[in-house]
Amino acid sequence: MRDFRGKSWATDIGLALLVQAAMTMPFVVPRAPDLPPATWTAYGLTTLTVVPLVWRRRAPIAVLVAVLATSALYELAVDGPGQPLPYTGLVLVHTIASLSPRRTRLAVLALLPALITVSVWLNTRSARELSFSVFVFGAAYALGRLSDTRQRYVAEMAAARERARIAREMHDILSHAVSLMVVQAEAGPVAVRAAPERAEAAFEAISGTGREAMVQLRRMLGVLREGDDAPRVPQPGPADLPALLERVRDSGLDVSYDVTGAARALPPDLGATVYRVVQEALTNTVRHARAGSAAVRLAYGEGEVEVTVTDDGRGPAGGWNRGPAGGHGLAGIRERAAAHGGTAAHGPGPGGRGFRVAVTLPLAREVAV
Repeated sequence: MRDFRGKSWATDIGLALLVQAAMTMPFVVPRAPDLPPATWTAYGLTTLTVVPLVWRRRAPIAVLVAVLATSALYELAVDGPGQPLPYTGLVLVHTIASLSPRRTRLAVLALLPALITVSVWLNTRSARELSFSVFVFGAAYALGRLSDTRQRYVAEMAAARERARIAREMHDILSHAVSLMVVQAEAGPVAVRAAPERAEAAFEAISGTGREAMVQLRRMLGVLREGDDAPRVPQPGPADLPALLERVRDSGLDVSYDVTGAARALPPDLGATVYRVVQEALTNTVRHARAGSAAVRLAYGEGEVEVTVTDDGRGPAGGWNRGPAGGHGLAGIRERAAAHGGTAAHGPGPGGRGFRVAVTLPLAREVAV
């Protein structure tokens, strides 16, 4: 059986109460004199038929046996009101079809015609009831399989989104670190010849950038290895931007940082997106812009936060996409913005000079003030 530790008992108890309410109706509506009486004994056995449903997901086969036994006892020992639908049986067949292993559900499916036939023989022995029962139980089984298929599809889509998220994170970490290290390494020989006192700082910046990238990668890969129970390391956010900008300044790019509006705490996923957008935009600047300076602006509005990164470099090469064809940086920024219902734009900077990336991210209602 699958693991249901995360499922709530309240759901199963609520379903059992709903079934009990449906099965109570024949006992409370007025009855014709020629119909079997609605006695407390009959109602008690009806309740015993429903109670096992509370454990339907934890022990479906045991619950099925219990329901079959109490239902047979009701038909054989009590002349009480009948039910318009076999509610408990339908719930169990759906549950087994949806949640049980293949061998279990196929065994139940194979036994289902015989169980239906016996039940009809104990009740009305009519072909009409037999055909109706076969139809409704077959529909319950089919809906259970459809539910299982849907749950698997949703899980696969969630896994695919998580893989895409991890790929973006790794791309951003590696691209940023390698770009800074390359720029700093290229400046190293020049510094050794022209300003030896600056060479040591350049090499220290290279090692610091590499160590920071390794720390982030170890955190990410550690979570992947250890699974869902691994402790979650907080994602970087706006509070980590000053340290990021300092590392970029070590590469020789003069970066200014400005925050406008009422700064506030952002949800972790939104804060991580703000950080990664700035990181990727500055990585593109370092790699492709030949810029001397860049400006990062974080603007908090009433219902949104806007991230803008502008540089004074050579501007878009051949239109709106800077960098080599097929690059993933700007596409990743657009995907991150879209994941939060936001927008991303990029193109020439003010006056047609340099390059500008602007991302607008809506704030959740409870976050905005």
